[in-house]
Amino acid sequence: MPHLGSWIRECDDTLFARFLAPHAEITLGNARLAPVDPSTLDGLLITGGPDISAPFHQVPPADLALIQDPEPERDAWEFSAVRSAYERGLPIFAICKGVQVLNVALGGTLHLDIRGHDLPEMKSQNVQPLRFATSARHRIEKVNSSHHQALDRLADVLDVEAWHAVDGVVEQVRLRGYPWGLGVQYHPERDWTYASLFEDFFAQLKAS
Repeated sequence: MPHLGSWIRECDDTLFARFLAPHAEITLGNARLAPVDPSTLDGLLITGGPDISAPFHQVPPADLALIQDPEPERDAWEFSAVRSAYERGLPIFAICKGVQVLNVALGGTLHLDIRGHDLPEMKSQNVQPLRFATSARHRIEKVNSSHHQALDRLADVLDVEAWHAVDGVVEQVRLRGYPWGLGVQYHPERDWTYASLFEDFFAQLKAS
């Protein structure tokens, strides 16, 4: 049985459970609830949450005041899990904060505060238009993206697949030359519109 690892907030439990429900053969280890050893995993799901804590950034100290509600224990587990999964070539699906963790863990940086991407309607409605690279495998024209931080310098192993159509903020990336690794700044767990992303990820997880 494929073993999927994650750290899922209590408020998101039921959202992710809906997409996992048809795949009873996949076991989920939630590191928020009990220890999960990254070396035992067959795939990794990195989900939304608060800002990455200061020790994991390489930015001027003055900028660190922009970080909101960090959870260092969670960050330590997720950074370790990302690096372990990447080294082993496991399927990785990174969502919202997760795509920021993916980028920073693999050598990239973040814009620690941006404007105009955290309005209330952006959290639950698919209102933000995207433009896509020709190589993008998944294309959803409008997304429910709500965040105050965003990718800045990309890790060398990432390629951009989609940007916000107006201001160019990165909204979707893929691990280059990698079996399956996708990161999105939006929230696919909140809407069935994004079911194809989960189905693609779960298919890779089962095949790994």
